[in-house]
Amino acid sequence: MAGRRTRGRQKIEMTQIENEDDKLITFSKRRSGIYKKASELVTLCGSDVGVVIFSPTGKPYSFAHPSIESTANRFLDQNPPHNDRTDTLVESYRRLRTNELNQQHDELVKQVEAEKARGKVLKRVTEGQNGEGWWEAPVEDHNVEDLNQMKAQMKELRRNLWSSINRRNQGATTIQGESSNQRNP
Repeated sequence: MAGRRTRGRQKIEMTQIENEDDKLITFSKRRSGIYKKASELVTLCGSDVGVVIFSPTGKPYSFAHPSIESTANRFLDQNPPHNDRTDTLVESYRRLRTNELNQQHDELVKQVEAEKARGKVLKRVTEGQNGEGWWEAPVEDHNVEDLNQMKAQMKELRRNLWSSINRRNQGATTIQGESSNQRNP
């Protein structure tokens, strides 16, 4: 299947665009490209960058790192800021967020440790002290909490067994009823 032939990417002649819609679309696309390049400069070189652009309609747009205020102040004063308020705000927010994440991490570590301890207890209860099953271990080896858990598990097992037996009995009764109906028309 032959694909559609396009002219591909071509060099655009640098003249002012006359059509207003085309001008706005081109502005929007080119503005995004400039922001991307400025962001790359910040990431790769650690530079302070400030870009201010006015659209054809007169609306201002800006991109800056660390902020437009600190970049403009640095440009106008020709000196690096000694104590820029925006930098301290950003740094304090970063510290606050880092502390919150550290607290969440500590809580999760405590939860994991508690679950590991719980797993050890469950393993001890299920395997017994000397490698035998919990049902074979002497009752005196278990504490009250373990015995209450075992009692609840035994009750649950009993309920499950009775419901399984009842389902099988009902199924057998239904099958017998159907087979007797087939024999006696």
